[in-house]
Amino acid sequence: QLSCLVTMVTLRGIPKDLDSYPKDLLLFLSPSDYAATGSCRQYFSNIGKANLDVLQRESSQRKQLLLEALACLEIPGTQVNEENAEILGRLVCDLGGEYIRSSGGSLLKQLSQCESFLPDQEEAIRSVISSGNTTFGPPVVWSAFTLNKLSGLIPVFDHSILQKVPK
Repeated sequence: QLSCLVTMVTLRGIPKDLDSYPKDLLLFLSPSDYAATGSCRQYFSNIGKANLDVLQRESSQRKQLLLEALACLEIPGTQVNEENAEILGRLVCDLGGEYIRSSGGSLLKQLSQCESFLPDQEEAIRSVISSGNTTFGPPVVWSAFTLNKLSGLIPVFDHSILQKVPK
């Protein structure tokens, strides 16, 4: 349905008010289509707020979106800072374990919104959390507030992390 809607919306060219359309619609446009109305950063900021699950997780379309986002944000290696993580939004759910490890805690906020994780991502999240080198600190200093902030990641935590959290 969204694909058909994009066809209808873009029949006479790309509308100048694309930001006013549903974010999910943008998943079916390319950054170059959007370029006439705004920057690629703005495009990916909107994409990051869309429901990415409209596209299958391992689909070539989702993989391409992530690659284009990393290129747009000029992320050369595997380290993503908090500002770029904010722009990527839900696209961080598709980043591999190497990105999660390299970025330390800067991805945790966005990762906690993900529906599910691949084993490599789970392992990387546990590694980052266990290191204690995040804004949340090590699990031994966490409070109910911290657990609330990280609630989407709790299913990933193993016994070694959970036993350190104060009662």
